[in-house]
Amino acid sequence: MTTSAVPIEIASVGIVAGAGDDVARVDWSRVRSEIRVHDEYADALLGLSDYSHLLVIGWLDRIPNDLRLRLRAHPSGDERYPVQGALALRGGARPNPISVTVCRLLRIDGTRIRVEGLDLVDGTPVLDLKPYIAHYDSVPGASLPGWASG
Repeated sequence: MTTSAVPIEIASVGIVAGAGDDVARVDWSRVRSEIRVHDEYADALLGLSDYSHLLVIGWLDRIPNDLRLRLRAHPSGDERYPVQGALALRGGARPNPISVTVCRLLRIDGTRIRVEGLDLVDGTPVLDLKPYIAHYDSVPGASLPGWASG
């Protein structure tokens, strides 16, 4: 068993386009954008168009290194909330700035996937795509801490 971080090599399967570059946007629910899958992964898209939603795993490449080193913060930078560890927060300021988003699949044209609700800006590397399957990906009755439940 290792006691320190192990480097991992990973490559993107595509990039985001058409979303704009406003990293401060709060509501992404109606944003329509495109995932441009690299040509070598075209065959991997077979069957994906049968799903209504996708899990998109992205690499938040614009997160500065100082934020990647920050291990604790107030949620959304709001001091009214208790300080939390980076791994207990959903934001990109974390050791590995990986995002996971469920978004609506609108259509697939070749290697271009049109989606709605993806919270990634233009040029963001996409690490992986998975179909959203409600009985695997939704957990009825999952709990949240009081500060996160609104």
